[in-house]
Amino acid sequence: MNTPSYSDYLIRILTASVYDVAVETPLEKARSLSQRANNNILLKREDLQPVFSFKIRGAYNKMIKLPKDALARGIITASAGNHAQGVALSAQRLGCRAVIVMPETTPQIKIDAVKNRGGEVVLKGVSFNDAYDHAVELVEKEGLTYIAPFDDPDVIAGQGTIGMEILRQTSDDINAIFVPIGGGGLAAGVAAFIKQIRPEIKIIGVQTNDSCAMKVSIAKGERVALKDVGLFSDGTAVKLVGEETFRICRDLLDDIITVDTDAICSAIKDIFDDTRSIMEPAGALALAGLKAYINRTKAEGENLVAITSGANINFHRLRHVSERSELGEGNEGIFAVSIPEKPGSFRQFVNIIGNRNITEFNYRYGDDKTAHIFVGIQTAGVQDLTKISEELNAAGLPSTDLTHNEIAKIHTRYMVGGRTHKVADERVVSFEFPERPGALARFLNHMQTDWNITLFHYRNHGADYGRVLVGVDVPPQDNDAFTAFLDGLGYVYEEETHNVAYKLFLS
Repeated sequence: MNTPSYSDYLIRILTASVYDVAVETPLEKARSLSQRANNNILLKREDLQPVFSFKIRGAYNKMIKLPKDALARGIITASAGNHAQGVALSAQRLGCRAVIVMPETTPQIKIDAVKNRGGEVVLKGVSFNDAYDHAVELVEKEGLTYIAPFDDPDVIAGQGTIGMEILRQTSDDINAIFVPIGGGGLAAGVAAFIKQIRPEIKIIGVQTNDSCAMKVSIAKGERVALKDVGLFSDGTAVKLVGEETFRICRDLLDDIITVDTDAICSAIKDIFDDTRSIMEPAGALALAGLKAYINRTKAEGENLVAITSGANINFHRLRHVSERSELGEGNEGIFAVSIPEKPGSFRQFVNIIGNRNITEFNYRYGDDKTAHIFVGIQTAGVQDLTKISEELNAAGLPSTDLTHNEIAKIHTRYMVGGRTHKVADERVVSFEFPERPGALARFLNHMQTDWNITLFHYRNHGADYGRVLVGVDVPPQDNDAFTAFLDGLGYVYEEETHNVAYKLFLS
């Protein structure tokens, strides 16, 4: 791959051919959030593109620059999401064949969206890597041209037109622009333009805590491949960033902020409150980072821009987003509280909570001495969590703040009351597996072993990946063999045997 200079990128962005298919999206003020945060917050609404994502810009700019004979042979890409739809629409506009290789785990709504744009969908494997490997085989076999999702100068330049539009759309002195990062194409393009025109404007990338390949790579000084990535923000779940995007982001980004799932859900709610539009997790990632920046720097009166990069969300995920948004905003906390198993204990607990609303309350009789309550409490912000804990502990009701405990939020809150005293050597493991018809049955078949399954919880969150909590009775002498079994399953897993939420309510 040739490596353009930054002045060359400026020319490429200024002359990019994107507006045959893309639209100049509005730069809108988030009025309610701006007032709450004491800053002028602007949203660059890339979710309003024809394919509900910015990806159309880079895909079309790359494809229209291909030689005519390359277009005549057809193009191909591997993608399960927004890039696939951008390539399909671009091919439809240019009148060429488009083969889109997608994992078999891809939700039907995304498959149908690509087919409706005239794309030929090929389902292969269970992961992006499987799909990509098959796409490379088809490139060699059929002479198709591969359209990279991010690591290509023309794709980067197409995405860079967003930066050009932002400067054109506001006369305010922008302090910072926040950009979501997966493979890095959008951040590289925006930074390549902004830093040559208005170098004083900060360009801040945003990634999730569990999918921060760019942040890790820049810190290391070289590209680092992550072993696993978190899947909630599926649009930015990239294990290895591009060579060219790494070079540009390393040189030009001012910072990279990481956020968690709850912060993203809170940002989705913020955008909905101001626009009545619903972002996908990656689409709200930049705003989540912007809010974290305000909290960290105590910024006031600044002009801050967040790129809302996409709105291709599965409707059934909204239940999960709604549940987690209040936690992310600090408006709800979840606690484990131990109370004496005697008359009047509940009344004492409720009196301490006072006028705060109880959003969830789970209890089951355990023994004659102590009961453990799993409770959700509406709070007056993050600082109130500490105050609640102090008040409970001072009253002789020991409490544990579970607000940031993933196992508590995904599994335990739906399982409280399932304690047992008949399993001596239980080990508890959480798994992620691709969601598709029959996936849970296949997972269970893989789990058929000589060890007894003692606990199982699965809940469909409308995402591409399922989350399962499994307990297995493993005698101490079998621990090494069980660990080897887990390593050989082929699923992403994490041991949760010592997780405090499990210990209090399920062990």
